[in-house]
Amino acid sequence: MADNAALSVRSLNRHFRSQVGTTPLRWLLQVRVNRAQRLLESTDQSVDRVAAETGFGSTATFRHHFTRLTGVPPGAYRGTFGRRRRE
Repeated sequence: MADNAALSVRSLNRHFRSQVGTTPLRWLLQVRVNRAQRLLESTDQSVDRVAAETGFGSTATFRHHFTRLTGVPPGAYRGTFGRRRRE
């Protein structure tokens, strides 16, 4: 991204943070986790499949970031919020 914008990585991070309030990496992780939340709520896809579909390199990496950003692991999230959709 920095090369495409003709900026150094540091400058890109600084400009991005001033406009969006976070770094590009943190923003991308949040977007991926938000998409995973929607999939866990609305589909019966396995956690492994949701991890792959949302661009995480491994299920372990997905679980780590999902839990860090939401406070609960993906399976527990589905157990709580997936049911609400079905009712």
